[in-house]
Amino acid sequence: MDLQHISDIERAAHSGRGEVFRLGVGVIFIVGVMFYAALNGTGEGSLTLVMAAMIGGYMAMNIGANDVANNVGPAVGSKALTLAGALVIAAVFEAAGALIAGGEVVGTIRSGIINPDLIGDSDTFVWIMLAALLAGAMWLNLATAVGAPVSTTHSIVGAVLGAGMAAAGPSIVDWATMGGIAASWVISPVLGGLIAAAFLYLVKRSITYQVDMAEAARRMVPLLVGLMAWTFATYLLVKGLSKVWKVGFGAAVLYGMIIGVLVFVMVRRMLSSREGIVANTKQSVNKLFTVPLIFAAALLSFAHGSNDVANAVGPLAAIVDVVTSGGVVHKAATIPTWVMMVGAIGIALGLALFGPKVIRTVGSEITELDQMRAYCIAMAATFTVIVASQFGLPVSSTHIAVGGVFGVGFLREYLKSNYDRMVAEIKAHHPEGDLAAIEAFIQRFDKASVEEKGRMLQDLKERSKKSEDPANFSKGERKDLKKVYRRELVKRSQLMRIAAAWVITVPASALMAAILFYTIRGMMLP
Repeated sequence: MDLQHISDIERAAHSGRGEVFRLGVGVIFIVGVMFYAALNGTGEGSLTLVMAAMIGGYMAMNIGANDVANNVGPAVGSKALTLAGALVIAAVFEAAGALIAGGEVVGTIRSGIINPDLIGDSDTFVWIMLAALLAGAMWLNLATAVGAPVSTTHSIVGAVLGAGMAAAGPSIVDWATMGGIAASWVISPVLGGLIAAAFLYLVKRSITYQVDMAEAARRMVPLLVGLMAWTFATYLLVKGLSKVWKVGFGAAVLYGMIIGVLVFVMVRRMLSSREGIVANTKQSVNKLFTVPLIFAAALLSFAHGSNDVANAVGPLAAIVDVVTSGGVVHKAATIPTWVMMVGAIGIALGLALFGPKVIRTVGSEITELDQMRAYCIAMAATFTVIVASQFGLPVSSTHIAVGGVFGVGFLREYLKSNYDRMVAEIKAHHPEGDLAAIEAFIQRFDKASVEEKGRMLQDLKERSKKSEDPANFSKGERKDLKKVYRRELVKRSQLMRIAAAWVITVPASALMAAILFYTIRGMMLP
């Protein structure tokens, strides 16, 4: 064996060490969870509790690896945060959200999707929950492996649906709830995309399309950051802290507005006191959004941990309740502290070990992001959830965030194409060969405001009409100019792959859960 082959083997072994390390840490966590569950279990339910804890820990890690990427992906893609910094912030705030303000009840997982009255005995209920947990975790694992961000809520809902139908037939399912979930496949990404695009257009019109971007930034950035603080404070009160401090929606909006006004005053004072902080460049304006994006990533992670931890430990808590009470209790149950710890630590660990792949997909592999675009996506994620929850619209935070990324990308494509059409029109109305005039006009056009651009184009058309013999470009050249150069700013392959993963999440996890239910029942029956 020559030296080249030895070097190749060493490189391959080195790249594989990381995978082995991540797998080893994950296995240690799951074994620790099983050991703790064994110490807490007694009697015949001890083995069931150990199995449920093992699968619950596996599910929590997969939620961390896939779902959390939506909170920090745009901040990483815009370089407001490094990948390592995002992993630390998200892990800390996800765990804090789960432990401080995590879900108290498992009512939706227990009875919101299927009717437990139609389940014959407690053993069957436990098998349904075991199958649902394992199927949801396996589907998330598969999606993470291919880098597709999917909804963990849809994964576990589909799994409970499939296992429930396998146990008691279609009549056990609450089809109205499932209809709402199916509607969210369309509602969530469309709303997220439209709102993110609207915010980006507002930012462009009010700042980057202005001749004096620095002055426009001093005027608008305090308003935008104050609006962000208002929205995020409201979101945190309505969604993230609802288990700790219950306030009405109106009160949450009022408290959020007070925080937003304070942030607005602080940012405006900061920008006005340091006059030279903002240069008249897009890069300088972008830097003003860096700190707000870091806070956004932290707050989104906290709210996600407080809400979505139930996806990991809801079925586990239901199983613990059945094992400890000796039967299916039809009222909501409090999640034990150790179960919440499994969810919190598992989500943080899964993010740190396996999250970077999906973070890169959301942050950089759909469209190019900067701080202003990431700001718009964060605003869309919070604003859409707040509005949708008040109107009773079923939405997915994952679909909203990814839809926001696509919305920003498609708006960029539209604006790029529109600009190319204007440049082609400018060239078409100049005499043939007058390249110096064309270049000078385009330079003035680039620096002009939106209103001035419109006046310049109109004036150009009028002067071209009055010309007695405008020696315009030849027919072939004009045809080439009218072919607008279209740069693909949104990767279509990612769009199709993610959309396909969204559509098949519920049926795929349902089918896997049904198969697993029959397998578990066959193993457990005497």
